[in-house]
Amino acid sequence: MSNSQTLPRADRMGGRAWGVLVVLCGAIFLEGIDVAMLNVALPSIRAELGLSTATLSGVVSAYVLGYGGFMLLGGRAADMYGRRRMFIAWLVVFLVFSGLGGFATEGWMLLLARFVTGVAAAFMTPAGLSIITTSFEEGPKRNKALLFYAGTGAGGFSLGLVIGGLLTRIDWRWVFFTPVILSAVILLAALWLIKEPAGEERVPRRLDLPGALTVTVAMLLIAYAVVRLEHPGQGWGWTLASFAGGVAALTAFVVVERRSPAPLVRLGILKSGPLVRANVSALLFAGSFFGFQFLVTLYLQELRGWSTLETSLALLAVGIDAILAPTLTPRLVARFGNTRLIFGGLVLAAVAYALFLPLDLDWTYAAMFPSMIILGLGFALAYGPLTIVATDGIAEDEQGLAGGLLYTAFQFGAALGLSAVTAVNVAALGDGSREAALGGFRAALVVPLVMAVLAAIVIASGRQRVSAKEARLASEEAIPAS
Repeated sequence: MSNSQTLPRADRMGGRAWGVLVVLCGAIFLEGIDVAMLNVALPSIRAELGLSTATLSGVVSAYVLGYGGFMLLGGRAADMYGRRRMFIAWLVVFLVFSGLGGFATEGWMLLLARFVTGVAAAFMTPAGLSIITTSFEEGPKRNKALLFYAGTGAGGFSLGLVIGGLLTRIDWRWVFFTPVILSAVILLAALWLIKEPAGEERVPRRLDLPGALTVTVAMLLIAYAVVRLEHPGQGWGWTLASFAGGVAALTAFVVVERRSPAPLVRLGILKSGPLVRANVSALLFAGSFFGFQFLVTLYLQELRGWSTLETSLALLAVGIDAILAPTLTPRLVARFGNTRLIFGGLVLAAVAYALFLPLDLDWTYAAMFPSMIILGLGFALAYGPLTIVATDGIAEDEQGLAGGLLYTAFQFGAALGLSAVTAVNVAALGDGSREAALGGFRAALVVPLVMAVLAAIVIASGRQRVSAKEARLASEEAIPAS
């Protein structure tokens, strides 16, 4: 695969290559820490601004809508209009609207700020990932870079929980202002280190406007429908209508792309078995992880009365993946391959969720710790290799699209997992007593377990197909030529 960045030879990981990698890792760390810190600060925001429960939920949902709704378009825009250009431009938007969120005095201001910040992340994130996949040749060095990248993103989310708790104690507005400072530093470094492709003529491409509109409408409607699943008591009419509208728009998108001479998304990319399996597994894995984390947070704070900071520290053990992903995982990938590692990570995640099922009203942290540390190890084994598999073998001019597909899967998976555990938890609450609430948590904890098991089955099916193909080729080679 050709190298599109003016870096020293990527296989040598020179100073410029490391610099680019650090900048892009900083951006994914920023995205992770931004989401985590806000989740921790929500109670303080509601207390000061007097937000209703619906508006507070909308602050989270607005980001999901912007991120999920524009991710595919953002990924393709990076391929068409320049990865550096898209990355830097939308990093600026991310910086500006994160700052505006910190100055919010009304609920609608927060909703607007979070929606546009989500849109900015939808363009910025796949652009950053595709810069990595086109700057490092496919193989060990790219794998190492992607595992550093994945570990940093996971570390941002884990550390964001603790940092958000500390900043909220000072003033919740710092949860918005801190990303502004980080964005400014990353922006300055990106302007200096990330260069446009050298010696490469950019072929002008006409935007597939019908495709862009239909896929964005489809993603927005489906994301909205998934978010509404969190509140089954609000009625199923709008939820079903949103799903139906999303499916209709997605069908129209497929029809448009098949007829377009310059499609926004080449549908043939979905014929790649490894890519599809990686994306389906990523969706299920993200749903299980974020659903579990949400339930644990509610259990510790609402049922056990732990403080925000105590809860954040309790979940910090999961962040061990930020250390293991760039150090241990590359060695394991080289020895066992991506598929085996992903399968092992998903099995460990399922074990972690199963160990948490017997939770009680007086559980000690020592009883919770095995689940936390095993989940962190499982995340370290699965997350980075999923990123590798989802982008391996994809043409350079579609790397942004591959990144967009992967992060769409992660985002929709997270939203689906949160909605599913919330719906099950609410349905099983019973009479509202502490014992009934505990029963609700236990019932909802089955959802992450099932999602992790399904993800492992999807990955295992791919492994079986590869083994069958290898056996068939071996038998053909064993037959003497006539």
